[in-house]
Amino acid sequence: MERSGLLKFSSQDVTIIGLDVKVGEMAEEFTVHDQSWKNLKILKATAGKVRILAAVPSLETSVCDTETRRFNQEAAGLSEDIIIVTISTDLPFAQKRWCGAAGIDRVMVVSDHYNTDFGVKYGCLIKEQRLLRRAAFVVDRDDLIVYVEYLPALGEEPNYDAVLNAARKALN
Repeated sequence: MERSGLLKFSSQDVTIIGLDVKVGEMAEEFTVHDQSWKNLKILKATAGKVRILAAVPSLETSVCDTETRRFNQEAAGLSEDIIIVTISTDLPFAQKRWCGAAGIDRVMVVSDHYNTDFGVKYGCLIKEQRLLRRAAFVVDRDDLIVYVEYLPALGEEPNYDAVLNAARKALN
């Protein structure tokens, strides 16, 4: 499904592919690539954990950089049963370089570049630029979506407190 009128990129309307997911729905499995280009099914790989899924356009932009660093910092104070996954369409080797330079060691950073499986299934793929729109999701241990936030503009950061509080609440 293609939708327009939801987001602008450089003041131009863009097309979003996929439907928005909603709180109370079951999270759909998706395949991404880790930083060594291995296929990774995120829900399976993190089964039994609470997952924060942070969709970002590109780690090479200031807001995505800030967001990923903030989640990496916040991860230090979270239970080991909460996993933060940042997903972008950056190439895996670019992600690996960026993570090394930024000291990202507590957030799992993965690429949706190859087949945009996540972007389509979670309503985040921007068709024209082949980037992800900024969004945050919390998926509980049973793969139930308990928090959804689609940002109205690419330059806005998620509500970190709300995301983290939803993840903590999902532990119980």
